[in-house]
Amino acid sequence: MNAGMPLDAILHEVRLPADLLERPYLRPFYDEPEFVVRNVWRQYGGWYDGNPAHLKPAPFAALARELAALAGGARALVARARELASAGELRLACHLVELAAAAAPEDREAHAARAEVYAARRRAEASLMARGIFNAAAREPAPGG
Repeated sequence: MNAGMPLDAILHEVRLPADLLERPYLRPFYDEPEFVVRNVWRQYGGWYDGNPAHLKPAPFAALARELAALAGGARALVARARELASAGELRLACHLVELAAAAAPEDREAHAARAEVYAARRRAEASLMARGIFNAAAREPAPGG
């Protein structure tokens, strides 16, 4: 942070030493190191993450529609999200499936894929906080259902 690195880089580069994570009282049971990094950033750097596009962003649904149009539609995003999830790339799969569901809010297939991806993400997580949030996302009802 003091070196001017953006939050995104810090989140994906900070790693705690394995010997610390092995201690029973430091295991990421409820929270996890990535969430602590966000809290430190928020405390000392505020809410701005360093990405100028995030300063006054377009509505997420508008961005999702534009990206879906570039990708060939929400179903293209769904297909790629499922491919990524199958390959274990769950972080990327979540982004794409969220875009698909936001771009086509009435598309039941997009919402079904969203539930699948978040269920897989939930199973892959260790912390209670992450599992709870991803489980809630997986259980959100599709439109009209």
